[in-house]
Amino acid sequence: MAALAERLIDRRLGFTGPPVPYVRERDLRVPLSDGVVLLADRYRRPGPAGPRPVVLMRTPYGRDGLGSLIGSLLARRGFQVLVQSTRGTFGSGGQFRPFLHESADGLDTLDWVRGQPWCDGRVSMVGPSYVGHTQWAVAPYADPGLCSMNADITASEFTSTFYPGGAPGLLNLAGWVNQIGRQERIGAVTGFLATPVFSRRKRRAVTSLPLQAADVALAGAPVMFWRDFVEHAERPREFWAPAEHDGFDAAAMPPVCMVTGWWDLFVDRQLVDFTALQRGGATARITIGPWNHGDAGSVSTIAHEMVHWLGVHLHDGPHDGRAPVRAYVQHADRWTDLPCWPPPDAQPSEWYLASGGHLLPESPSAGAAADSFVYDPADPTPTVGGPMLQPPSKQHDNRDVEARDDVLVYTGPPQETDLDLLGQVSAVVYVRTAAEGTDSAEGDVFVRVCDVAPDGTSLNVTDAMHRLVPGREATAPDGTTVVRLALSPTGYRVRAGHRIRVQIAGAAFPRFARNHGTGERMATAVTGRRIRYEVLHGPDHPSHVVLPHHP
Repeated sequence: MAALAERLIDRRLGFTGPPVPYVRERDLRVPLSDGVVLLADRYRRPGPAGPRPVVLMRTPYGRDGLGSLIGSLLARRGFQVLVQSTRGTFGSGGQFRPFLHESADGLDTLDWVRGQPWCDGRVSMVGPSYVGHTQWAVAPYADPGLCSMNADITASEFTSTFYPGGAPGLLNLAGWVNQIGRQERIGAVTGFLATPVFSRRKRRAVTSLPLQAADVALAGAPVMFWRDFVEHAERPREFWAPAEHDGFDAAAMPPVCMVTGWWDLFVDRQLVDFTALQRGGATARITIGPWNHGDAGSVSTIAHEMVHWLGVHLHDGPHDGRAPVRAYVQHADRWTDLPCWPPPDAQPSEWYLASGGHLLPESPSAGAAADSFVYDPADPTPTVGGPMLQPPSKQHDNRDVEARDDVLVYTGPPQETDLDLLGQVSAVVYVRTAAEGTDSAEGDVFVRVCDVAPDGTSLNVTDAMHRLVPGREATAPDGTTVVRLALSPTGYRVRAGHRIRVQIAGAAFPRFARNHGTGERMATAVTGRRIRYEVLHGPDHPSHVVLPHHP
């Protein structure tokens, strides 16, 4: 049955040719320098063999499921693979504190692997998501270095994804907490599933206050990672410093292959990593498809890129001459090859917010009145779609949200021809805010770009959040704050006859934790104040978005 399943997996992923026989050695004991022992499974060719290169995968999701899927897939292609359960997971010793131990544990493991008689000293690392982050925790510090990395749908640092723009990414983290908090009781694969029961439980948990106890409602028991996430929301970078590896020396990095998607929650940071690698002289390539985090559409690409990259850098296989960047343009149904990121031939175009809900290609005239709305933390502005771990993700109709009194909408004229957007998107918003009964600049600024079809359907394309923190923002004497946002990059065609729309709101809940307007800590806050917003425009306050037009 196992052999039949493997043949079906190979066929589904598009692999042809006969598989290489392999055996699996279970529960190898890997001692760490602090006395903790981690368990690993080794995939190898049958019979005696001399030392060979090793593909290392370190995962918190168990050596069955994702671990055995990747381990056996690579073993069938002739690679020797070691799949290790990270600290505190699936039989490995110690306590699982996500991200905080992966560098020390990974380097200890690398030393152990290189000391085994079946390793010739050459080691590459592979794996997506958290498994990809365990590579970033090792690669910048390994001496001698890794032969290669396949770091897919992941990033070198997680703070900007946990707390994008300073606003905690509530719903994605809640989904992950449910998974890691319950996976050893209900199975790692089952923990990923977005069942209706779980979706209702998750929404109840993230809606209830205070948030510090939401882990029990989610997973049925306290989850240390959730407590770390909410307790350190106000100063995250300090606490998560051991998980931040973005200060790497690109020239010392191994060749890195990446796969991501326009709707992946790590795409922003992964493209920053790619650009730093490429500009620093590292060998790097990336594929960006129309995918969200780990959906079926990306799995085949990840598998084939992994096998090819390992073949080149461990088995001395041929390079394919592909461009460093391969990106998909959504709604144009085309792939484009690029020499670097951002695309060098993208032309920035500015679209300005104007009174009456207009979006104009030039700055409006002077004298325009500000637009205003009131955000209520007791009824936070909802969000639909976007880069979510679980449905509803990707694109959805935004008209119900846009009809709310706490959302400003600015819409451009119909496009005369198709407009291809490919590259970085940004926004500048001039805003005045004040929590009820105060005059402090407080609140969140959420900006979203949408594609409006002739029938009125408004589909989200890209967005960003920024949390205003009193005392940290540069505020003019009249109380105006200039908010600069880097929206997620995109590859997208706005078709002829469609219009570009920009939303401005004070929340996108529960994707992001609500702003209580009281200055209380997120973990313990249970009350809130309404916040009044004024969004300014005109020559003195040119609020606008910048879109990358790609010829």
